[in-house]
Amino acid sequence: MMSKRLIIGISGASGALYGVRALDMARELCVETHLVLTKAAELTLASEGLPSSIELKKRATVVHKISDVGASIASGSFKTSGMLIAPCSIRTMGEIATGVTSNLLTRAADVQLKERRRLVLMVRETPYHLGHIQAMATITQIGGIIFPPVPAFYAQPQTIDEVVTQSVGRALDLLGFEAKGVKRWGEDVGPVEV
Repeated sequence: MMSKRLIIGISGASGALYGVRALDMARELCVETHLVLTKAAELTLASEGLPSSIELKKRATVVHKISDVGASIASGSFKTSGMLIAPCSIRTMGEIATGVTSNLLTRAADVQLKERRRLVLMVRETPYHLGHIQAMATITQIGGIIFPPVPAFYAQPQTIDEVVTQSVGRALDLLGFEAKGVKRWGEDVGPVEV
C-alpha cells in the first residue's frame, strides 16, 4: 500500500533520465507518483534515446496532462510529500520564481510553495547569467530547493546510471525518501588514506 505521494515533473531541459530514474526509484519505495510532462520533455525523451512518453507514463501511478490546470495536484488541499522537477529548465524555473504559471507543471510547483511543502528543482541548464541566479535566489527565499545534478565523484561511480542514481537519490533525500543505491559519506565511502 502506498502511504506517501510525490509529484514528479519533467521539463524540456536535457537530462530527462533524471526524471525517468526518479519515477523508478519512487516506485521501488512504494511511493504514489503523480507525473506531469511538458511538451518539450516529450521531445527530449526522444532525442536522448529514453523511453517514449507512452512507456514512461506506465511507470507513474497517476499521469496528468500539462494543460489540466484543474488537476488534483493544482490544489493545496491535495496532500503530497512534495514535488521534484527533474530536470528543471530555466523557463520552468523562471515561471516558478515569478508565480506567473502557464501550465500544470509550474502551477503544481507554485502550490507546493504556497502550502510550505518541499519543492526540489534539478536545474539542468548552464551557464547561468545574473537573471537565472536571481530567480534561484527568489525560489530559495520562498522555500524551494535548487539542486543541480552535480556528480558526486567521492562515490566513485562507474556508470552513468550510478551518477544519475546518486543525484536523484540525494534529491529524494531532500523530500524525505531514502532510496537504495545512494552512497553516503562516512557510511559507504570515506577518505582514502595516502
